Amino acid sequence: MYEIIGAPKVVDRKAFQAELDTLLSRRGLFRAISKERKNDCDDYLAANYGRGSLIMKMLTIIVVAALLFPVTTSAQNTQTANVSDIQPLPRDLEIQLALSALPPQLRDNATVYVLNPDKGFEVARKGTNGFHAFVARTGDDAMQGAWPLTKYPEDTLYPISFDSAGAKANMRGFFDIAEMQAKGTQPETLKRLIQERYKTGYYKAPERAGCSYMLSPILRTYVNPDASDNIVTASVPHVMCYAPNVSTTEIGVMPTAEQLRDFIQHGGWMQTPAPFVIHHGPHGYLVHVGGVAEREAIDKEDEAMLARLCKIRDSWCLPAAMSPKH
Repeated sequence: MYEIIGAPKVVDRKAFQAELDTLLSRRGLFRAISKERKNDCDDYLAANYGRGSLIMKMLTIIVVAALLFPVTTSAQNTQTANVSDIQPLPRDLEIQLALSALPPQLRDNATVYVLNPDKGFEVARKGTNGFHAFVARTGDDAMQGAWPLTKYPEDTLYPISFDSAGAKANMRGFFDIAEMQAKGTQPETLKRLIQERYKTGYYKAPERAGCSYMLSPILRTYVNPDASDNIVTASVPHVMCYAPNVSTTEIGVMPTAEQLRDFIQHGGWMQTPAPFVIHHGPHGYLVHVGGVAEREAIDKEDEAMLARLCKIRDSWCLPAAMSPKH
C-alpha cells in the first residue's frame, strides 16, 4: 500500500478543476471499462480519501487512466489494421449504390452520404425531399444476437435509405457505429455499447409511421443475425415499414426453414415470403420482399453497377441463380 505524504501548499484550484472537468467530459474515457471496475475504484477511493473530494477526483483519473491505457493501446494496435481493411468504394459507385436503395422517383432530391473510414459518414450531396441514403459497411444487424462481433467484416454491403422519421431515429445507430469503428473501437466493445443503447432507450423509436427502402439489387449481410453471424450475398429488394414493439407472433408468419435454406443457397427468395418482422423491439421492421419479376427487373436495370462491384470483390458477385444473365 502506497501512502500519500502530502499535497502542494499552493494549488490553483480553478485551473486544476477545469482540467479535471475536461478529462472527465471525454466520453470515450470510461467506455472500455466495465461499470463494475469503475464502481470498485470509486468505492475504494471514497473509503480511503472521502467521496466527492478533490483528491478523490484526481486519484480516480489516475487509477482509471492506468486501467484504460493498456486497453486503448491494445485496441489501437489490434484494430487499426482491421478498420483500414474497410476500403471505401469508388465515390461515384458508392453514391450510385446508395441511391439504388430508393425508388427512382426519390433519388434525384435525396441526401446521400459516403463513408470516410477515418471519420464515419459524410454528406456527399445535400437533398431536399427528406430521404437519406448510404451504404453501411457495418450495419445494425451486426448488433443483433448474443454472438460476439470479434472482427469487423470487410465486405458487407448494406445499401439503405430512411425517410425523415427514420433519419431521426433508426439511422442514428448506423452513423454511431461507423464513427466508433473509424475511431478504432474494438468490435466486441462497440457491439456491447450499441446493444446497451438500444436496451436503455438511448435510440428512440420513429415518431411516426414510415418506411426504409432497401431496393438495391445487392445486399451482403447476415442471414439471421438474431441467431448467428453467417453472411450471404443476395439480391433481395425490399421495403421495411417501422413496426415498433410488434412481435412475430402478432404478425403470425416467418420465412419457413425451406425458404431460409433457399435464401442461403441461392442468394435470394425463390418464392416470395409473406411480410415478417425483424429486429423486434422499438426499432423493429415489417419487411415486405419484392416479387421475383420485380427483383429481376431491378437486377437488369443495375447490371452495369453489379458488374463493377463484382470486379472489385468476388464476394460482391451475385450468385448464379440471381445474376441478371442467369
